[in-house]
Amino acid sequence: MSENPAGVEGFAEDEYGEVRRVFQRLVDDGAETGAGLSVWRDGREVVRLSAGWADAGRSRPWRADTLVMPYSLSKTFVTLAALVAVREGAVALDEPVGTYWKAYGSNGKEATTLRQILTHRAGQPRFPAEAAGLDLLDDAGLRAGLARAAPEYVPGASLGEHALTYGHLVDGVLRAAAGTTLGAVFNDVVRPALGLDAWFGVPDDALDRVADLEYAHPDWPERLPAAPWLRIPDGALDTERTNSRAWRQSVFGATNLQTTATSTAAFFSRLTDEDGPVRQLLGPRLHSELLTSQVTGHDEVFGTRITWTLGLIRDKGKIAKGGIGGSAAWWSLRHRHACAYLTRRLDDHARAARIAAALGDDLTVVGED
Repeated sequence: MSENPAGVEGFAEDEYGEVRRVFQRLVDDGAETGAGLSVWRDGREVVRLSAGWADAGRSRPWRADTLVMPYSLSKTFVTLAALVAVREGAVALDEPVGTYWKAYGSNGKEATTLRQILTHRAGQPRFPAEAAGLDLLDDAGLRAGLARAAPEYVPGASLGEHALTYGHLVDGVLRAAAGTTLGAVFNDVVRPALGLDAWFGVPDDALDRVADLEYAHPDWPERLPAAPWLRIPDGALDTERTNSRAWRQSVFGATNLQTTATSTAAFFSRLTDEDGPVRQLLGPRLHSELLTSQVTGHDEVFGTRITWTLGLIRDKGKIAKGGIGGSAAWWSLRHRHACAYLTRRLDDHARAARIAAALGDDLTVVGED
């Protein structure tokens, strides 16, 4: 292990030496200033590496238990909370959401289903313009705005990742159909069932483990192709806001799960197991629905052809989910290992792609034919 807090610490089994070397080069080249990397194979962790710092002041070294916000990777766990409600019979995948959430079933959304929400086809990839005046943490106001708004396209007719709206849509359905909230279902049911070290709303005693986000470049938010979908309400890309205690202890399901690399990779390593915890949580039918390709097409937010399952990206090589800023996790269908690369340095996905290449994986998003 390195004595340098800014260096790489942890372990990598002998056959994963190249993974460690690539990770070290990311730090040495300045491409990475704080990240965790975990690889699981055959039910055990074979790589656990930490690098750099967890805070903007460079006083807290990144540790194996450092929590970080992975942006859209969070959506995977929103999906699980929705499917728990389906398992319990509170809501159905293919019934109109307006059956439960009366205010939502209007203005062109009368036939919108939970399946369309979970596969990013509900026609609300961004909050309506009226939400520009709302606070980022005004949950009720943002949900009400989605309920009132007309969709940008006929639900089911097109697709585009519901960048900031995904969690609020699911939360609205859970509140109306099940009398509960996204945060409650995740923290009280999903998290303990899967043994996750991950939180929507970080408890007081874990706040000191959360990493500060930072831009790789001062103009990073302006460089993003997806920026138009992330500007309303203001603040989702503002590190002063997203590093605040209020944000970390809130539930903004589309983006603000706080999790560790080890926990995330462990989850993906058991994702497809027929006797694993995800199947036990959801049951065989919904586990199959979670993993099955649902729709393939041009995703207007990603700007590429993509295949969505219920909340995950799938192609012939992997089942995966990433987040804006560079975090990514995947299960390799070819090599039967799972990997999570979680970073606080907001940049592109080149770092995770280099780690994937060292594992023989390819993170290029390719829609299934």
